[in-house]
Amino acid sequence: MLPERDGKTQPTTPELSRERDPQTVRAMFSQIAPRYDLLNRLLSAGVDQSWRRATVREALKHGPKRVLDLACGTGDLTLLLKKSAPEAEVVGADFALPMLELARAKAQKSGLQVRFQEADALELDFPDAYFDAITVAFGFRNFADYERALAELYRVLRPSGRLCILEFPPPPKSGLGVLYRFYFTRVLPYIGGLISGNAAAYRYLPASVERFPPPEALRGMMEKAGFRVRYRLFTGGIAALHVGEK
Repeated sequence: MLPERDGKTQPTTPELSRERDPQTVRAMFSQIAPRYDLLNRLLSAGVDQSWRRATVREALKHGPKRVLDLACGTGDLTLLLKKSAPEAEVVGADFALPMLELARAKAQKSGLQVRFQEADALELDFPDAYFDAITVAFGFRNFADYERALAELYRVLRPSGRLCILEFPPPPKSGLGVLYRFYFTRVLPYIGGLISGNAAAYRYLPASVERFPPPEALRGMMEKAGFRVRYRLFTGGIAALHVGEK
């Protein structure tokens, strides 16, 4: 998930860059892969699990036969999709190979038949209209080009198919939002760096959230790409689930 080297001067830390450099981001998430699940649970106090379950319910609402979980990481949502819809073909895709290796190990341990493969969100190696449902959980903000990614997701989704994007929008301006921003910018990098050994990755996280489009703006981008969109906020606006239908 780190930037391509294109002759431009590159920042020394990812959180200082306003570009979502693919090579830098990939390297960063590959480095923290071994502690990724533990950190997710600790840093969200397990609340992310309820958000993921809500995403799965939305994605599977119309009984899809083929489901793609893009930016799947270590496969938590992918495996939850398969457990909830054992008859469906579920594919997990990510561009960080260490994440995919952990996901495959999880699937094998749980006895679930899921295909995990390397993928570039901007150039998906799938036929047009191949999937009935697509999920992206906490990975969309890392894509280098949101519009291009949405165009690709639209392309590989069948007519009437459903796209579910679960993401962290910029923290709300409420009292909870102020506390959350403090936690996200001060506490999270410290804990994340201590456990993962990569503090820069957990400084990147709040920086990427701060510059992510707010819910209404993301809705507009999805509508421009051709989706009919609605969204809901979780936990006082800390997370947002956008559901787009083609």
